[in-house]
Amino acid sequence: MRLIKNYFYTAGYNVLILLTPLLTVPYISRVLGPTGVGINASTNSVITYFLLFGTVGITIYGNREIAFIRDDPQKRSQTFWEIEILQFITISCAYLAFLVFLSREHQFRLYFFYQSFYIVAGAFDISWFFMGLEDFKKTVVRNTFVKIISLIAIFTFVKTANDTGIYILILAGSQVLGNLTLWPYLKRLVHRPNWATLHCLRHLRPSLALFIPQIATTVYLALNKTMLWKLDSVTAAGFYDYSDKLVKLVLALVTATGTVMLPHIANLFVKKKLDQVKRYLYKSFDFVLCIAIPMTFGIAAVATTLAPLFFGRQFATVDTLLMVEAPVIVLIGMSNVLGQQYLLPTRQTKTYTISVTIGAVVNIICNVPLIIVWGVHGSMLATLISEACVTGYQLWVTRQDLSWHQLSRGSWKYWLAGITMFTVVYRLNTTMAVRPITLAFQIVLGMVIYVGLLFVLRPPIFASIKALKQR
Repeated sequence: MRLIKNYFYTAGYNVLILLTPLLTVPYISRVLGPTGVGINASTNSVITYFLLFGTVGITIYGNREIAFIRDDPQKRSQTFWEIEILQFITISCAYLAFLVFLSREHQFRLYFFYQSFYIVAGAFDISWFFMGLEDFKKTVVRNTFVKIISLIAIFTFVKTANDTGIYILILAGSQVLGNLTLWPYLKRLVHRPNWATLHCLRHLRPSLALFIPQIATTVYLALNKTMLWKLDSVTAAGFYDYSDKLVKLVLALVTATGTVMLPHIANLFVKKKLDQVKRYLYKSFDFVLCIAIPMTFGIAAVATTLAPLFFGRQFATVDTLLMVEAPVIVLIGMSNVLGQQYLLPTRQTKTYTISVTIGAVVNIICNVPLIIVWGVHGSMLATLISEACVTGYQLWVTRQDLSWHQLSRGSWKYWLAGITMFTVVYRLNTTMAVRPITLAFQIVLGMVIYVGLLFVLRPPIFASIKALKQR
């Protein structure tokens, strides 16, 4: 039962991070327009690189290390302070590098400065500590309050296309505030550091091992927008960003399982309970397919109406982008189980690194020609191809450890239910009037069709939920 609660807390937290900007999308897209949205997307993609180099894999590494020694208060405190001090040092170096970049940037200098508060927020991010303890409630509750404040601020202060900088500053500032609100909880969980016994640099090398896969992952998140900005236009980057935001919002519900299961499986692995590790993995894979498949078909089915209705007519191009990108929900969901829930917690970092590096290389190779030929649609196709490569490689390298039969047992039932749902909903979406009420009807009908067919087909998810409730 604890795993189920942690899943909902984590899913809520992931959705919350994406929901704050997404809830404002219908408003912001009309106020700022494609240019303002594109400026935010392009400048944020560059800041992501500095933040990435500042964290150097510490987020995932800290989560796993705390999970290994969470039952020992002394080691837990020692490890926390060593990792956090290391993070503060690396983030400081990254911010200095950003200042050098800022001194040479002339086009969007003020916007870049506002975005840099994301880097500052990284220095105070200790969410990895609470995730390692499998304590997700605090993170969700505190950040919910901060995000609500940011939403109010956006609707209050962003009024015209000239307020792009204010919009960026509100989003980045809320990230700083959200990270700071977790610090008061440390009082009961860690002791004051013994400065003489701290050895921060011992964590640098293993965290760097996770730095490479984070670089590769960032390619999917930021490089596409940067390349679109340079090879096409800042408006194209805005189109890509909005499509990606919506897909990532749905994907947050899928990848939340990885955040929950990583510390849990890491703790089981260090206790040498390998049979339990595999049992949990099979159940998690089945659960991910159960929710990822209908989300993929659902997004594709309503995309034609959803894009212009939600984003505005200026963003009508996003409809086909959503349809192209939708399959990554299933692909990333599968690779999240294999990578973050198996390879990383069982210390197979090298294999995980190779998989995401392959995806990054494929993404770069495909991006240039596809963007030149098809513009933003080509970039979206490159993302899909690279994610397929990551998932395919991880399935191949884990074939000796994991049973493909167990991983995919009963998955055909999810596919059958998903395809049936898509056929009905897509037909309605392309024939009914473009109105919020009809879109809501189509979404509800799709859910009823999918869930109804699952009750008829009785896939493995029913047994998995029953088993999790007994925890």
